[in-house]
Amino acid sequence: MSTTKLKMGMIGGGKNAFIGAVHRMAAGIDGHIELCCGALNSDPIVAKESGLLLGLPKERSYGSYQEMIFQESKRPAQERMDFVSIVTPNFAHFEPAMMALDHGFHVVLEKPMTLTLEQARLLQEKVEETGLTLCVTYTYSAYPMVKQARQLVKEGRLGPIRKIMVEYPQGWLSKLIENGLSLAFWRTDPEKSGKSGCMGDIGTHAAHLAEYISGLKITKMCADLQTFVDGRKLEDDGNILLRFENGASGVLSASQVAAGEENALKIRVYGEEGGLEWNQQDANTLIVKHIDQPTQLFRAGQPYLSPLAQHNIRLPAGHPEGYIEAFANIYRNFATTLLASMEGKVPTEEETDFPTVSDGVRGMKFLATVLASAESEQKWTDFLS
Repeated sequence: MSTTKLKMGMIGGGKNAFIGAVHRMAAGIDGHIELCCGALNSDPIVAKESGLLLGLPKERSYGSYQEMIFQESKRPAQERMDFVSIVTPNFAHFEPAMMALDHGFHVVLEKPMTLTLEQARLLQEKVEETGLTLCVTYTYSAYPMVKQARQLVKEGRLGPIRKIMVEYPQGWLSKLIENGLSLAFWRTDPEKSGKSGCMGDIGTHAAHLAEYISGLKITKMCADLQTFVDGRKLEDDGNILLRFENGASGVLSASQVAAGEENALKIRVYGEEGGLEWNQQDANTLIVKHIDQPTQLFRAGQPYLSPLAQHNIRLPAGHPEGYIEAFANIYRNFATTLLASMEGKVPTEEETDFPTVSDGVRGMKFLATVLASAESEQKWTDFLS
């Protein structure tokens, strides 16, 4: 294992920011990454205060991302940051990511990747041009039992896949709380979140999970979107019929007005020979069902799991592994892949298993297709190519 540490810069995620702390905790778990600098708020004063609170040197607590990227690029190679983690609202993803890539820095980026599909495509072109790595934090694909589910499907244990049902109900936006809560404000503002609300925030997670576990791409969809809360500018509920490339059918449901629900992400995948079920709120358990055998419970931490699942397990059996650990798996795999490249080594298949710019572009194509389908009078809309 490499003893070299990657140096991380962070954009956004300063004082009172929920997701920034999550990223910092996750990045630090395995000892591969250290935070060396930051532009942690759009307000220069708050940005610098946030950096000092985290123990960053005064000269590396920057007032803007432009200053950080420019100044870090001038530092000697052994001192400058190796990559930047961007944990800002959606509208502030594209420009800093593009600038970072232009200055030779790898990028970790929150989802959805950009505000528009056009921006996503430009980022993909820049990644291809520079040869740098861009990682998108589709967190739920990094849970150990999701990895196990993917492996079971890949091995043909369920037979040819016929049906995929994925749902992500939340209830936190059941009331008009936008004016009193910043997390709700920007997520429901089309200028800051993009043209989609619920689907952009959590529907993209559900779609990515369906494709990741099944190994199948969505080819068509028929979407119905609604805004239930009066005064809200973006949709807060949606249901989508899906078709996959092998002819399998699917249903994706996402809602942020399912009163009483927390983060009840759940997926069921059915093949000719059996099915599986995973629930994010009981993340250590994978249920596998057969036509002619008893139902099986696969549990995290057990030696019978696949190498892919084992690679992403951190705790002994019976200890819950959750959100932070899943984030950490993405950061660890991203970091070990970069370190292997820096040392002239070939990363393992397990290490390269993290969402990349291609997944980010696909997420933006999903949103664009959802919106086109919802506005169309025809029944089915082809997934954007």
